[in-house]
Amino acid sequence: MEGLEKPSGKKKTVLANAPVILTELDALSLARWQFGLTTIYHFLFVPLTIGLVLMVAGMQTAWYRTGKEKYLKQTKFFGKIFLINFAMGVVTGIVQEFQFGMNWSDYSRFVGDIFGAPLAMEGLLAFFFEATFIGLWIFGWDKLSKGVHLLTIWMTAFGVIASAYFILAANAFMQNPVGFEINEAKGRAELVDIGAVLTNIVAVNQFPHTITSALMFAGAVVAGVSAYHLKRRQFVETMQSSLKIGLWTLVIGGIGTGISGDGLGLAMVQTQPMKMAAAEALYETSAPAAFSLFTLGTPDGKSELFSVKIPYLLSFLSTHTLDGEVEGLNDLQAQYETLWGPGDYMPTIWITYWAFRWMIGLGALSWLIAVVGLWITRRNNLKVPAWAWNVAIWSAPIPVLASSIGWMFTEMGRQPWIVFSLMKTQDAVSPGVTGLEVLVSLIGFTAVYGALAVVEFKILLAAIKQGPEEQLIAADSNKLAVAY
Repeated sequence: MEGLEKPSGKKKTVLANAPVILTELDALSLARWQFGLTTIYHFLFVPLTIGLVLMVAGMQTAWYRTGKEKYLKQTKFFGKIFLINFAMGVVTGIVQEFQFGMNWSDYSRFVGDIFGAPLAMEGLLAFFFEATFIGLWIFGWDKLSKGVHLLTIWMTAFGVIASAYFILAANAFMQNPVGFEINEAKGRAELVDIGAVLTNIVAVNQFPHTITSALMFAGAVVAGVSAYHLKRRQFVETMQSSLKIGLWTLVIGGIGTGISGDGLGLAMVQTQPMKMAAAEALYETSAPAAFSLFTLGTPDGKSELFSVKIPYLLSFLSTHTLDGEVEGLNDLQAQYETLWGPGDYMPTIWITYWAFRWMIGLGALSWLIAVVGLWITRRNNLKVPAWAWNVAIWSAPIPVLASSIGWMFTEMGRQPWIVFSLMKTQDAVSPGVTGLEVLVSLIGFTAVYGALAVVEFKILLAAIKQGPEEQLIAADSNKLAVAY
């Protein structure tokens, strides 16, 4: 805990003059709900964009190397799904960033100099990079050489991944603030070391975890779409191949997610030990510490009715030793009060406890389904019961659900801080925004996003049902074959 600064900024009474009806749902609570809902909605598109661009690039590479038409069909078909998803992600992401200035202006004023730097890099460098090359990829099929056109999709993938890293670096600053100093005269934090921000231990470990979990979701979607057509015996040669690609991507992505999650857990213990304690609802410091798969008891941890535990596992996850000490919530609360004064520094324990388990459980379930899927479809066996195809189809959203819950754990486990050890969430909300104003915008956002969700789902479903455009793709393939 060395080097942590005492949080700056005055506490303020939120909505002191608000109508009585809004005293419970104040501007702070509503702003948190609005940002949370916007972020979750936006995040539905992010992992699929990251994972699909890598898979589409891989499919086009397979076509480039082998000349097999099935890979060209896969590239164009899943490329269409990628483009639809990419467009929706851009729209929802832009809206999300406006909220920093509208609902969280005190946050932006206090740490915007640091937090805004990687976001500016994402917008000015990575986003324009990916937007340029995605345009070349879309319109360059019959205008660029085969090798140059392949390069455009890989450059698009590079831009997408770079965007992800810059955004994760900004979020990592909120988890583990580095690379700044406090300007007492201006009452704000100022950037002094962009290198420290970009190489934050949290960002370095969160990045591979995010990429591999995105591959899990993209693999599940590709497998689910392939299963949809194989169940109907449509586009069999193309979809048999894409089914295997999707399942293997999910399996490999799942292994990578587990390995990178271990590294992220160690970084979490180092930077936010309270979050790890909250993940286990561990109130008393323990050595060794067990990990509970399931617990019934009171939220304060004083009464445990029933629990299924794995001995030594929490110690291993936290320290990579079987008898390592894991700090408990009560001891950490006392330490934080010494550092930052009286207050409740614990997050909502039941949320962190169950979110951690649902994240792991859903990810493991998705991985297991993929392993079973590879087994029952070995040797290109299509004689599987209808329910097996249905499992593949309906399990496609499981990885993104696991990822979303994981981000809930990450953000809720940081509370009451918006920037850990530096600024509390209650001090970050815009002082001039009323609860009524946030409520109106929240309702508006919900309505618009709900409509967009319906449109997005219908467009995606129509593209999926249509399948690969056999005659058009064959014609394009002949044209390209003549050109090269």
